[in-house]
Amino acid sequence: MHHTNTHLTRAHLSALLILALLLTSLLAACGGDKDDNQGSAAQPTSVPAVAQNTPLSNTVTSTPLGTATMALSMTQENLAVAETGAEGIMASAPSGAPDVALREQPAQQVAQATPVPDTGPTLEPQEPADMFFEDYGVNPFLDTEDDHLSTFAMDVDTASYTLTRSYLMDQQVFPPSEAIRPEEFINYFDGNYTNPAGDEAFAIHLDAAPAPFGFDGHYLFRVGLQGRYIAPEDRTPALLIFVIDVSGSMSGGNRLERVKESLVLLVGELRADDRVGIVVYSDVSRSILDPTSASNADTIMDAINALHTEGSTNVADGLRIGYAMAQEYQREGEITRVIVCSDGVGNVGPTGPDEILELVKDGVEDGITLSTIGFGMGNYNDVLMEQLANDGNGNYYYVDTLREARRVFVHNLTGTLQVIGYDAKVQVDFNPAVTDRYRLIGYENRAIADEDFRDDTVDAGEVGAGHSITALYEIALEGDDLDADAVIATVYIRYQDAETREVVEVNQPITVGDLHPTLDDAPASFRLHAAAAEFAELLRESYWAQEGSYLDLLDLAKPLTTSELAGDEDVTEFVELIRLAGRYEDR
Repeated sequence: MHHTNTHLTRAHLSALLILALLLTSLLAACGGDKDDNQGSAAQPTSVPAVAQNTPLSNTVTSTPLGTATMALSMTQENLAVAETGAEGIMASAPSGAPDVALREQPAQQVAQATPVPDTGPTLEPQEPADMFFEDYGVNPFLDTEDDHLSTFAMDVDTASYTLTRSYLMDQQVFPPSEAIRPEEFINYFDGNYTNPAGDEAFAIHLDAAPAPFGFDGHYLFRVGLQGRYIAPEDRTPALLIFVIDVSGSMSGGNRLERVKESLVLLVGELRADDRVGIVVYSDVSRSILDPTSASNADTIMDAINALHTEGSTNVADGLRIGYAMAQEYQREGEITRVIVCSDGVGNVGPTGPDEILELVKDGVEDGITLSTIGFGMGNYNDVLMEQLANDGNGNYYYVDTLREARRVFVHNLTGTLQVIGYDAKVQVDFNPAVTDRYRLIGYENRAIADEDFRDDTVDAGEVGAGHSITALYEIALEGDDLDADAVIATVYIRYQDAETREVVEVNQPITVGDLHPTLDDAPASFRLHAAAAEFAELLRESYWAQEGSYLDLLDLAKPLTTSELAGDEDVTEFVELIRLAGRYEDR
């Protein structure tokens, strides 16, 4: 802000500084008397109100003494700046201001909402405490002469990517390397695959191009699977039981408010024959809404608006009540899903993780699936949230913005509620005569033993209508002089059809003639998936990306914003995440 009516002389400024010191001494003396009289610790000094997600590097905590000392150390040239900053320090944010992430506001509004001076100490961003992740390792290259089969469960979780986004954008730090699951980065972005023909449940899309990263002469091989789309009006009615964490930690960062906003979005998308039930858990769990038709939206909204935080966390008790409600109100031929919304899965009750997971598995046998949706940072157990969804035959999402809430609750949750394939598995059979070696990027914790591919008792992935799944391999071929008809690999998918309950297996090969001559010849979605995979590899400090850099990655990703993906908010944001990672690496 520029002041044109300021008429302070040097004498005035000196007097102001002396007055500031006198006021500081008086305040300190008063504070000491108060502490002596009360016999208690000194009271914390008020700090300026700052928008919740203000970057830490721009936040200044000021005491009266600190303000005076800072002023004395200033040169006369920057006293005008100090005067401008003082207005910002003394201004209080309006009470009841909405909890909106700064990155969701226009830049001008952000500047007005955070009138904090640029002078003073810089606070280093701190990594959120009590975040629990598991390191699943990194897949190695395998020689096809030793092992020509690669088998994994279809997976469409995306939580790892959105958690990473929150670390980089909100916390301004790198996520722990064990938080990175590359397949969740890749699958965050749509492959723009065509739908299967006729009544088929899945369409297989295979393509390959020279790898933009890794070893010279290698190819990146993409396996894309597209699930059959089912229009909302043709979907089976659904019973949705929300098990919501209302423990005290959910008040931080307005996490519970974000849950409530998300549920409001969902209610607007449900059909009249869908039903919603709500269970809350803290140290005491209870039902607050028995399954209610979505046509009674006002009743559901009243229950949502009444949600408030209280007590500690007992997820096991909440799940017990949620599953009991689902079993009591379940109808034959209806989708029944339990959905956990939480900032973590701490447990004050006697039930341990094994007992919780057993409860979830028992629910699957009764036809009840479980999805988990995470909110907030700190005191967060990513490991159990992911395991609950895996064992519950559902999906694991993480919501960090209202836009992500719309993506999860409107597009993903309601659009893919109806399962089209149970225990869906992928097996890639590489031809040793053509393919020398290969490496699957990600899916480390979704691996299935090769011999279990056709064992239909082995649990695998469940895929909802309209879901797409993408896997990337880095491969090396057996020389350059290969026949165009030579088969590089054959991709098999096996699943139980949700309608007929019959086990279906289909396959499709990719040949040398199918290879794109250059990376630029590959679709934009292929290049985007390649960039997402490399980003994950860099963030988890993979051995296979040790020669890579965020700058080189930016050279691949930035042109996507002016390609046929121009205007895609997810792609634009992805490029910004790469920039941030490069900036943090240099600081």
